[in-house]
Amino acid sequence: MARWVRVVSISLQGQGSKERNMEAAMQLLEQAAWERPDLVCLPETFTGLGMSTENWLATAEPLDGETVKRLSDYARRHQTWVVCPMVLREGDRLVNAAALINRQGKVVGYYAKMFPTIGELEGGIQPGTDAPAFETDFGRVGMAICFDLNFREVAERLKVNGAELVCFVSMYPGGMQVQLWALDFGFWMVTAIASPHSVIVNPLGRILAHAQPSYMPIVSQRLNLDAVVLHLDYNHPKLLRLKERYGADAELEIRQPEARCLLTCHCPNASVWDWVREFELEPIDAYFARARRERSLRLPTDTHR
Repeated sequence: MARWVRVVSISLQGQGSKERNMEAAMQLLEQAAWERPDLVCLPETFTGLGMSTENWLATAEPLDGETVKRLSDYARRHQTWVVCPMVLREGDRLVNAAALINRQGKVVGYYAKMFPTIGELEGGIQPGTDAPAFETDFGRVGMAICFDLNFREVAERLKVNGAELVCFVSMYPGGMQVQLWALDFGFWMVTAIASPHSVIVNPLGRILAHAQPSYMPIVSQRLNLDAVVLHLDYNHPKLLRLKERYGADAELEIRQPEARCLLTCHCPNASVWDWVREFELEPIDAYFARARRERSLRLPTDTHR
């Protein structure tokens, strides 16, 4: 069955102080609420935007600090999930983090940036060790932060942990790297960038929505996460039979140059995984795993050859 989610991303440029950044963020958050979002995402360490490194580090708060309290209140009032990026203080430890707040205003967990920049590390930021995915009422959500985008280890951990939708919060837009993560790992990508260059990307790497720098720093898009990426090999004849049976309930987006497609289920009484079983479709990850197995069976046993 369709798993619809309205995702909203906010771009926020620095106002020079923690207090002004927070007030600017709250103003944009209230505008974002007009979209009736299921998930709202803010940029990397948004309360420290436009500040020196020393002052940026001084914005650090614990999870029960004022920033999380205000965003928790917002999440509760508007019944939405919120990604709250911040410099997080845990005792003597500082991490560049993104906390996930649920519709009831509770923090369900946080991600600590696995690959801080060299400057961050020299300033005292500690690296995280994993990229968790959190269960929500619409799917599994993970986060990545800025410099992380250069390291496939982060995406690989998100994939292993079952992330379907990844919120990328950052100072820099990431450009084609965002689309490559989506294409290579099958993620829905929602970016929240300090500059007004935020985008929402589907698992084929196609940009669905982007910020309008001169007019609108808020990006909104409705997504159906009941979808699977398939390679066209072996699946194509089966997809024709599926379309014949389910018609418009089965949405196919085909990327012929990459020989893959995104199958989305809009059916009220079936899921895309029901279709995978019914038509014996092979998801792209399973297909590549099978190709690796078939290759390994044919490798020479004599390693000196």
